[in-house]
Amino acid sequence: MTTVLRPAPYVTSHRPKLSGPVVIALALSAMAAPSLAQPLAPGAANYTVPAQRIETGAAPIIDGDLSDAAWASAAVIDQLVQRQPNVGDPASEQTIIRVLYDENNLYFGIYAYDENPEDIAVRAMSRDGNMFSADNIFIKLDPGQTRRNGYSFQVSSAGGRRDGLLQNNSDALYEWNTIWDAKVQIVEDGWIAEIVIPFRSLSYDQNQTDWGLEIGRSIRHKNETVMWSGYLPTLSGADLTRAGTITGVTEIAQGLGLDVQVYSTARLRHIAPGTEGTDLSGTGGGNIFYKITPALTGTLTFNPDFSDSPLDARQVNTTRFSLFFDETRDFFLQDAAAFEFGGFNFLNNGNNARPFFSRNIGLVSGRPVSIIGGGKLSGEVAGFGIGALSVVTADQGTAPQQILSVARVTRPVLGESSIGMIVTNGDPTGASENTVLGADFQYRNSNFLGDQVVQTDFFYERSFSNTFGDDDSFGMALTLPNEPWGGRLTFKQVGEDFRPALGFANRRGIRRYEGRLINRYRYRDRFIRQAIFAAEGEYITGLDNRPQNFESDLSIEIETYANDRAWVDLRNYYERVPELFTLPRDVPVSLGDYNWTNFGFRFQTSGARSVQFRVDAECCSFYNGDFFQIEAGINWRPNRYFEFQPGYEATYISLPSGSVDIHILTLDSVLNFTPDMQLAIEVQWDNTSQAFAFSGRYIWEYSPGNELFIGLGQTAILPTLSPSRFEPQTTLLSIRLGRTFQF
Repeated sequence: MTTVLRPAPYVTSHRPKLSGPVVIALALSAMAAPSLAQPLAPGAANYTVPAQRIETGAAPIIDGDLSDAAWASAAVIDQLVQRQPNVGDPASEQTIIRVLYDENNLYFGIYAYDENPEDIAVRAMSRDGNMFSADNIFIKLDPGQTRRNGYSFQVSSAGGRRDGLLQNNSDALYEWNTIWDAKVQIVEDGWIAEIVIPFRSLSYDQNQTDWGLEIGRSIRHKNETVMWSGYLPTLSGADLTRAGTITGVTEIAQGLGLDVQVYSTARLRHIAPGTEGTDLSGTGGGNIFYKITPALTGTLTFNPDFSDSPLDARQVNTTRFSLFFDETRDFFLQDAAAFEFGGFNFLNNGNNARPFFSRNIGLVSGRPVSIIGGGKLSGEVAGFGIGALSVVTADQGTAPQQILSVARVTRPVLGESSIGMIVTNGDPTGASENTVLGADFQYRNSNFLGDQVVQTDFFYERSFSNTFGDDDSFGMALTLPNEPWGGRLTFKQVGEDFRPALGFANRRGIRRYEGRLINRYRYRDRFIRQAIFAAEGEYITGLDNRPQNFESDLSIEIETYANDRAWVDLRNYYERVPELFTLPRDVPVSLGDYNWTNFGFRFQTSGARSVQFRVDAECCSFYNGDFFQIEAGINWRPNRYFEFQPGYEATYISLPSGSVDIHILTLDSVLNFTPDMQLAIEVQWDNTSQAFAFSGRYIWEYSPGNELFIGLGQTAILPTLSPSRFEPQTTLLSIRLGRTFQF
């Protein structure tokens, strides 16, 4: 543990000592307080801090040491309150945040005091790692004062960094990355973080001198989260409606607003004997980012490289409908928020009928298709949100060269709400001429009946195809994410011929109704921190209103003060199977009406511990047979350098027509050499496809924006877990060197 000398401004910044009368008053009020915690509305506190400007030459060195003279003149935030466990109470530990800026950068210096520094959870060293397993500091910036969209920056006590985009107060896209830096240091009475965020890494309007700012801290060994202003638990982690304000951000520079990323890659591919053999190749490419305006960025890409993408989550399909796989490629994730459509309706009502799904670009029928190049616009101009993308894919024989495009425009209205349109054009397979047009309206009011939140969504979209004809999809949602009572209602209709070639539609010709009612009790200073009671149901009919599916669920969730959680639920299913379909191993499910009821249980220990365990089980019926499914995993984090996560999922199905056992094994492991150098390993296997996959990724960001990447991938057929049955298929070694030039 390192001891540092506090600079003079901190000498008088110890935790305040309470006088005798104050202690007595607090004790009496605590005795009179009910056990059920009631969220406290933000009071008359002034959540505004003036920006303090310094000369560029006086900027602090980012090294985790706050002794730089510049910090003495910084603006100070030192009044944080609890978001959990006791909403609205003062933080149990003092946190002092100092804010500075110069022409080029925004600086934060945070002294996170802790009475028990030996208990600080010093984990999550890797870039974009699991911050919730460690003590951390988080900052949210809203440069445009939109009160709906912004940026998130997090730093763990081990020095790990995570950045993300905050979208429409509802979603955080942590796949987004930009150039910034942070350093931390554990000291004798807590820990220190220094953060620098270049203005050129953000989009903003230079005429907007007041920026939205939220800042908070997670004290993991106490399972306590404290924040400056937006501490109400009814607000999502991506919510900016109650963020504070930093005022007077003036005379800042983005330079030319030009970033050039270039890379060169060498690849060695070996395919099992008897097929293509071994080949060695080299390639290069890059991206050019130019801020057309301070808030609008144009991107050109040439031969993008996706070799650093993680493996898809292993899934085995036991339904009649195709599965949805999340996007994992950084190029498409960077500005994903600009293309989101339908708002909470899609977040709460499934992915069916999405007009745009970026995985369709560069992948056809699960096979990679090279992208020659493309262009993208994202940001804001004249009050409109813009997202536009167009790429050219290579001719792959079965899929001829295509130009695939999507454009999305949104406009803020009514304070926290927005209206928008989307258009997509192109078919990755080349089998049709396909266009989708859509419009949506999202209404949000975070001051409904005082401090309640209400949000509604409406969308309509229509697909045009020269092979399937034209058809539409539309829906609406009402969401009340409040406490102690909350809930939502959603509706979606998908036409029989609604086919978005650049989107996702795995079930057409339906009407889907969904509802959820939730009651949450929060307790103060009890073994149980909160109890959640929920009832929800899903009802699906055909366009003729004939029932196809019904699912209802009653559940209870208990969270302890130590952050251990347990769920129990009772689930009832009804499904009308219109035609025979088969489960894995060709086990048939005959047409007919089926009704069954299952019991579910889930338990998960706290992520604050070095060993976290989870188990999820469901029993005991499936269609007209027996069913048991269990999923278990361990997350072992002995220190800041190492993380080990094995997982196992088993599904046992026994029907009169046959039986099938499904087993999925996964292993994720990370070795952190430094916060900027990691080795990540993924291993997957399932007994249904008998496919084995290994991915090893070494990443060294030797300076912000510049990196060395080495990837090793191996696929194989492995009928059983015996090494003697291992049949290698493809081995791929990639070495990539990338560099970013900022002008």
